[in-house]
Amino acid sequence: MANLKITGAEKYYDNFHALKDVSIDVKDGEFLVLVGPSGCGKSTLLRMIAGLEGFSGGTLHIGDRDVTDEAPKKRDIAMVFQNYALYPHMKVGRNMGFPLEISKVDKAVREKKVADAAEILGLGKLLDRYPRQLSGGQRQRVAMGRAIVRDPAVFLFDEPLSNLDAQLRVEMRAEIKSLHQRLGATIVYVTHDQVEAMTMADRIAVMRGGVVEQLGTPMELYDSPANTFVASFIGSPPMNLVPGKVSAEGAGYVFRADGGGEITLDSVPAAAATGAPVLLGARPETMQIGETGLDAKVTLVEPMGSETLVLCDHGGTKVQVLLRDRRTIRAGDTLKIAPEAQAPVFFDADTGAALT
Repeated sequence: MANLKITGAEKYYDNFHALKDVSIDVKDGEFLVLVGPSGCGKSTLLRMIAGLEGFSGGTLHIGDRDVTDEAPKKRDIAMVFQNYALYPHMKVGRNMGFPLEISKVDKAVREKKVADAAEILGLGKLLDRYPRQLSGGQRQRVAMGRAIVRDPAVFLFDEPLSNLDAQLRVEMRAEIKSLHQRLGATIVYVTHDQVEAMTMADRIAVMRGGVVEQLGTPMELYDSPANTFVASFIGSPPMNLVPGKVSAEGAGYVFRADGGGEITLDSVPAAAATGAPVLLGARPETMQIGETGLDAKVTLVEPMGSETLVLCDHGGTKVQVLLRDRRTIRAGDTLKIAPEAQAPVFFDADTGAALT
């Protein structure tokens, strides 16, 4: 395995600026996820790493080699595609070993590598079947096996679970994460699903408009989003963003919401306590129902077994409360809700940037 370093990556398609000065250093053995909405540039960046798209600017190093202009086959990478890309006329064993076959690797070595990969992925009894005889999850494992036999420096995954049903996606997430732990592989993984990103990644790069908005561990992004885009994109349900102003009063601070109600806080970032418009950010699970807080009218209640999601209207702003205790709440009820004392983060109301 090897580290991967992207420095100042740029990509133009005629006059369209698809990637803008992207720099990411992926550590040896790290699982990095590129996540963002459609059109954010994540798949373009992955294809540039693979050599399927050229760089308009910047460099790419794998290990100590500059591979910016090298052909894909010389980069020592293996890619797992969304559509599996299996050969329908080849049995599973040959599908997995075909990259070695075209590289003229000795047959005995090929068979040993295929057998080892099949053991890792639980495919040993399927080697004599054709792809049409496999389930979606089994086909995906074959595609992964074909990558494993090459023993590449870097694995690339391009939305590999998007064609699977919900239950199988959960199973395959665990399988890919377990594979990473067993192989110690360097992985760059693209998805639009932030739940995949949160559950699988060592670090996440959140992209929008060809720019990396924030790069960090899942919990760094969850607890301390760099801006309102990351706050809204990471987390399910997303972070609540409530407009208002903060003023210093006595030994503490008071947040007065534009939609009505106020919250007393022991401390706030200095940049938030200027009286300028801000957005208070709070995760739904930190919101509590009490005697004081934001004015909220319940619009929908969604029981989810161990938790209940309560959707509220706060002066035209949607606020969500995730309750872990069972209580009777109905649509139309009026509540006072407030985040736990240490929970809120604050953002500039105009730029959306986190305040410190």
